[in-house]
Amino acid sequence: MQVIIDDPDPENGEGEVIIKAPNVMKGYYKDSEKTNAVLMNNGWFRTGDLGVIKNDYLFIKGRLKNVIIGSNGKNIYPEEVESIINSYDNVLESLVFESEGKLVARVHLNYEYLDEIYSMQKMEDSKVREKVNEILNELLKMVNERISTFSRINKIIEQPEPFEKTPTQKIKRYLYVQ
Repeated sequence: MQVIIDDPDPENGEGEVIIKAPNVMKGYYKDSEKTNAVLMNNGWFRTGDLGVIKNDYLFIKGRLKNVIIGSNGKNIYPEEVESIINSYDNVLESLVFESEGKLVARVHLNYEYLDEIYSMQKMEDSKVREKVNEILNELLKMVNERISTFSRINKIIEQPEPFEKTPTQKIKRYLYVQ
């Protein structure tokens, strides 16, 4: 497989990952418009992924369409921030997006784990709400300590139900972005 970075950023080398290989699809079924958007005439395939090649290794930063441009002009990759949020035991999944110029995270908590730790089923509703807010505030602080200043989350919103997903189990981002 051949891999190149299209139009790499002179500062950090990041750009769209483009590949050429015998196993690359021949096109979208009966959709020449989509096919022409991703397959170049010379056989190269535009993946839609943003990446960088360092020491002959490809590092995928995120999806091109998901990149958020920070107020300082730097690229923020929601997937990177989400992987940090998701590394905590009390989180099952998360979604990071921009709202009114600020970064926001929707977080679906691991309620079974929280119940084991805090016996939440035995608490009054008001105490449960208080505990969940405390957990979300603590999570916000811990996550922001682990990421760069320009990628800091402004607030975390509880996502009580699991996120709706595509058949390939990717979160349908468009349903949750305000």
